[in-house]
Amino acid sequence: MVRVKICGITNLEDALAAVEAGADALGFNFYPKSPRYIEPERARAIIERLPPFVMPVGVFVNEYDLEAMARVVMRARLAVVQLHGDEPPAFCRQVAERWRVIKAVRVASEIDPRGLADYSVHALLLDAARPGAYGGTGERFNWGLARRVAHVVPTLILAGGLSPENVAEAIRLVRPYAVDVCTGVEARPGKKDLERMRAFIAVAKAAGREEHPSGSTLCEGGGES
Repeated sequence: MVRVKICGITNLEDALAAVEAGADALGFNFYPKSPRYIEPERARAIIERLPPFVMPVGVFVNEYDLEAMARVVMRARLAVVQLHGDEPPAFCRQVAERWRVIKAVRVASEIDPRGLADYSVHALLLDAARPGAYGGTGERFNWGLARRVAHVVPTLILAGGLSPENVAEAIRLVRPYAVDVCTGVEARPGKKDLERMRAFIAVAKAAGREEHPSGSTLCEGGGES
């Protein structure tokens, strides 16, 4: 089974449509420079309407003030913290002592799977690299590199340029724990195209059932929230 995370949620309509379609996690962006930025209070109003088994994930970019991060986690009632910037392994380990953590790694032309173990987080997310951009680019990278990582990282999340048209191929090649989409199902930044989002989730779930990838879950272990 492949899990599906819909990122860049900014409104209740998109959130509930994603849940109804079968999304396992929703991403809320707390990076002020993002066009999908959402205030913690508004995120909380959405999160309070989610079923208990849909995971709310807070996306942070180069937020090194742990107390500031803690305030957002508490105010928004997040279950998982996603570090999507240039955070070094030592800082990621600090955050993982307090919350469940997804660390995003931006992939250009090469990646060493062995070096990723230094992060000691609960899941790794691979995204396409673009100078000065922290996610939401809609660009894909070499999935062959992701396949190599998936062999050694059981909770690998694949992102970067995914869409309803290519997600089945990506799952068959990489066999990830989960897939993450934002721009590939948007009508415009911050607003989902509901039909494309439903199609993405349906295709990903169907492809995941065919592949039956193994992997532990993000609900296992981790620090206190």
